[in-house]
Amino acid sequence: MVAFGYSLLCEQRGPRELVSDAVGAEDAGFDFAVISDHYFPWLDSQGHAPHAWPVLGAVAAATERIPLMTYVTCPIMRYHPVVVAQKAATVALLAGEGRFCLGLGAGENLNEHVVGAGWPPVNVRHEMLGEAVEIIGELFTGGYVNRSGKHYRVDSAKLWDCPEGGVPIAVAVSGEQSAAAFAPVADAMIAVEPLPDLVSGFDAAAGTTLPKIGQQPICWDPDRDAAVARGHDQFRWFAGGWKVNAELPGTAAFAAATQFVKPGDVAGAIPCGPDVAAHVEVVRPFVDAGFTHVALVQVGGDTQPDYLTFAERELLPALREEYGKPDVPAIRVR
Repeated sequence: MVAFGYSLLCEQRGPRELVSDAVGAEDAGFDFAVISDHYFPWLDSQGHAPHAWPVLGAVAAATERIPLMTYVTCPIMRYHPVVVAQKAATVALLAGEGRFCLGLGAGENLNEHVVGAGWPPVNVRHEMLGEAVEIIGELFTGGYVNRSGKHYRVDSAKLWDCPEGGVPIAVAVSGEQSAAAFAPVADAMIAVEPLPDLVSGFDAAAGTTLPKIGQQPICWDPDRDAAVARGHDQFRWFAGGWKVNAELPGTAAFAAATQFVKPGDVAGAIPCGPDVAAHVEVVRPFVDAGFTHVALVQVGGDTQPDYLTFAERELLPALREEYGKPDVPAIRVR
């Protein structure tokens, strides 16, 4: 049984439109919704980057049942961990019991460089994320937090408005080292690659079976050629892989790094066009790897209303016929 989610991609949509899309996703029957948290789009052609957290508050008020998640917030530079904890607790209360999960990751230079502190190497970023997760988790317990750590100081911080029992935390991992580090303190795993060894390793380190949340881009359109062209224009940025994507500093760098990526390369990596079967099949590696949740990304901001109609009428019924439907898609504190 797999939960299928809707991705509110801040890089390709304005704030009002994102809220409208979230309502549309709930009405269409998606099992959950995730939101990106960027200061920049990946490419200029995407054209947007509103602040994710005010959008989340509006989405929480405008929707009724759909679980929400950041996918992902980076709590190591642009935001101090105590601020992330306060934002998450507030959104969780606005959304109502059990609807919000805080998804965390080590971030990208693209978004974090704006504070002018430099971009640390990956081992340091993981150290910072580990310390940040500890601080956030401690604040969710309700008491005062004081800390003088390697990367962060906290002086008498306390969350005065927080759901009883705290907020579930999902952490993005990419390999054996990060899985071993974060599985013991996370309520769920986030990953963008469907790697079975990552799933089994995470559960082994966690000492239990936890939810796994993946994400898969698609580019639906009634016209396949239009879908391929749009996918190439707005989503070729992924071609370098995440080890590269985390290091590039701006949209010009992503444009330069992907200048030789061809439309056919993009079409070979993500399904483009109207074929429902292709969109259903592309998530199979996640399902086979043991992921419990897969958030779909529809490429192209202005295509979202038509895509939501397609999802309600054709895509979601086909996905559920193939993979089943979960009883409780929300992520819980373990």
